[in-house]
Amino acid sequence: MPTIKDIEIYELGEMGAEKSSPWSSTILVVKMVASDGTVGYGEAPTTLMTLPVYEELKEMSRIFIGREVTEIQKNYMEVYKHSFYLPVSVESTAALSALEIASWDITGKIYGMPVYDAFGGRMREDVRAYANGWYDNCVSPEDFVAKAKAVVKMGFSGVKFDPFRDAYDNINAEQLDHAESVVKAMRSSFPKLDLMIECHGRFNANSAIRAGHALEKYNPLFIEEPVHPDQFEGLLRFKNEVSIPVALGERVMNSNLFLNYMTNSAVDVIQPDITNFGGMLQGKSVAAMAQAFGIEVAYHNAFGPIQTAATLNLDYTIPNLLIQESFEAFWPAWKKKLVKSGYSIENGRFSLAKGRPGLGITIDERIMEEYKVKGIEPFNPSEPAWVVGGTFAKPSATVKKRQRHGSK
Repeated sequence: MPTIKDIEIYELGEMGAEKSSPWSSTILVVKMVASDGTVGYGEAPTTLMTLPVYEELKEMSRIFIGREVTEIQKNYMEVYKHSFYLPVSVESTAALSALEIASWDITGKIYGMPVYDAFGGRMREDVRAYANGWYDNCVSPEDFVAKAKAVVKMGFSGVKFDPFRDAYDNINAEQLDHAESVVKAMRSSFPKLDLMIECHGRFNANSAIRAGHALEKYNPLFIEEPVHPDQFEGLLRFKNEVSIPVALGERVMNSNLFLNYMTNSAVDVIQPDITNFGGMLQGKSVAAMAQAFGIEVAYHNAFGPIQTAATLNLDYTIPNLLIQESFEAFWPAWKKKLVKSGYSIENGRFSLAKGRPGLGITIDERIMEEYKVKGIEPFNPSEPAWVVGGTFAKPSATVKKRQRHGSK
């Protein structure tokens, strides 16, 4: 079988173009070349860690070079042996993910089959998506409703959004009232739309519980990361107090680490990210683990199109898929053009091109050359990179005045 001959790492981006998802202003793309000339692509996330992941990709490539490209599990375990902090270092797991995904792309091409066939074949013809990244610069309830109308016209039957403005750790009465007013307006305006509430892991348990109690009457499909990710006992308190299903997983760094959440009934929907927790094998195995607990899967998917293609190849194969995250409609033009063909999203549903080998995508290498960047991604001291742009806002003087006078 062919061996891995070469690995190239590309940092891609366009300064100022990423309006809705500043955490992915840059993406890291791996181009892996096998000894027979077959090329595969992978992707690693960058959230304020572009350079560390880039350097870790160079380090880890030394393990992959010269090894048989189709021996993916064996190569994974070789990395596990050498990378001492692998299960708890996102730099390591992200680098491994990109290399593992590229290996699957090549393996599928060598055998002339889609990666989804290697994982058991298709369970479905397409994949239901929900929109994220649509609400940049939304602060008021009216802002959210106005933008959501355009999203619904695109055909999406579910949307995720963060209504908490600048609340962090604690949430005061004014911030909570504001968040509820946003969710209430969304539910009133779109009674049949699935609403997913994004907390970004920002709250202590007491504040999360208050927020959950205020919002559960609006029947969200789930609430995501309601509690700081390192406060497991606080998450259990939230689960015992609030009836909204809990989703989490983008910061859980391998499939084994999900087990504690499952055995303690701490999660209802898992959201592993196959570009930061080890790749596609990990994504498939954790879905099988979740199935044993009756837990559904909604893979995290907030970076670039290679990630989407790889994730869809798993979505097609797992029986316990709930819904798939999509930023596609709200990307800058360069990111939309990076993948020339292979998957599409229409009327709120993803489709992979049938029968195409590997990940099934065609990369536009002209975009890879034209949008090369170098260095750390932009930093905004006024707004964390993990929020949708323009939403981490303090109330305006007009809003404060309206609230003091009790008007709506």
